[in-house]
Amino acid sequence: MDGDLFVRHGFVIPAHELHWRFSRASGPGGQGVNTTDSRVQLTYDVAGSPSLPEQLRQRALRRLGPRLQSGQLTVVAAESRSQWQNRHLAQRKLADVLREATSAPARTRRTTKPTRGAVERRIKDKKARANTKRLRRAADAEA
Repeated sequence: MDGDLFVRHGFVIPAHELHWRFSRASGPGGQGVNTTDSRVQLTYDVAGSPSLPEQLRQRALRRLGPRLQSGQLTVVAAESRSQWQNRHLAQRKLADVLREATSAPARTRRTTKPTRGAVERRIKDKKARANTKRLRRAADAEA
């Protein structure tokens, strides 16, 4: 668990670049809640990390701007009563956030025209529907 963190192909964070902090978590836990440091804070220096390729760093800094404090990204995990499980959750959260932030931008959508066949089918269906309504209207007028 304390090994390197795999984010994506070509981007692995060495364990020595991850900074852990533990504190007491709120919530259920009985008597143990006051004695165990089960809440986990995992911090990664996005701006200063030598393991992050420059192109991915620029993309991550741009996308994570509001979440960063002094160029550092912090994730918190306190869902479990176990510090060990919270450490795993924090690593997974950090990897997910960084994977999303460094992913390639979505391709821009090009506007397209409907095919001639699609236009003809639409008009044919509209005429059929209009004809059905016209036939109903004629039947209602006689009654």
